[in-house]
Amino acid sequence: MSVTQTASVPTQVKIVEPQTFGERLNKLTEQISRRAYEIFEENGKVFGRALEDWFKAESEILPPLQLRIKEKEDSLIIEAETPGFSAKDLEISLEPWRLTISGKRETKEEQKKGQTTYEEQSTNELLRVIDLPSEIDSTRAIATLKNGRLEIKLPKAAKSG
Repeated sequence: MSVTQTASVPTQVKIVEPQTFGERLNKLTEQISRRAYEIFEENGKVFGRALEDWFKAESEILPPLQLRIKEKEDSLIIEAETPGFSAKDLEISLEPWRLTISGKRETKEEQKKGQTTYEEQSTNELLRVIDLPSEIDSTRAIATLKNGRLEIKLPKAAKSG
């Protein structure tokens, strides 16, 4: 799979094996679980709202990823809005029937107020697992990143028969 970003030099997006990606998913699940428990405690430890607490924690940690899927005769085209993320912040994992897009971006900002300097650090993450409507040939996939929009072209696998 090749990936480029509109600039003077093409930029590669990191491709990871599905097994390697599982470690990252486990860490995110733990992070969401901890935040869900914090929400449970903040709301007075009221039982019966675990799912609501989980969804709130998940939405705080992983904001929704806007995407469109276009199906053509010989390919699928996935367009995802990834504003603020560069190609080096993104990872793509491909399986014959599944596409996973993830990203992690850390920012640091310094502010001076009088003699004191404040440093603020934040992390933005995204994750989307997409079950594809057709089997794809991941070896011929192409992705481009331009102005915060990730476009992934996934050729369909050759039909046997």
